[in-house]
Amino acid sequence: MNASSNTHVNSEGDLLPMTTTTRRLRRSRSNRMIGGVVAGVADYIGIDVSLARVLYVLISIFSAAFPGILVYLICWLLIPEEV
Repeated sequence: MNASSNTHVNSEGDLLPMTTTTRRLRRSRSNRMIGGVVAGVADYIGIDVSLARVLYVLISIFSAAFPGILVYLICWLLIPEEV
């Protein structure tokens, strides 16, 4: 990577412009069970959707201070749906 500009060298030695992509948190339309909240969060942080769902359920069940249903509903209202 060339530190003085916004370029990098690929494996073939070509100098290419660096592209930046911003990831946005969005509810999933294609991989939803209820509202797509957990699938959207899993996609945003880059983990498997099934793993995210299992973790969300386990955290909701075993943590008395974590109101899972209420948090899900708030996220459903606040996180926009993917286009």
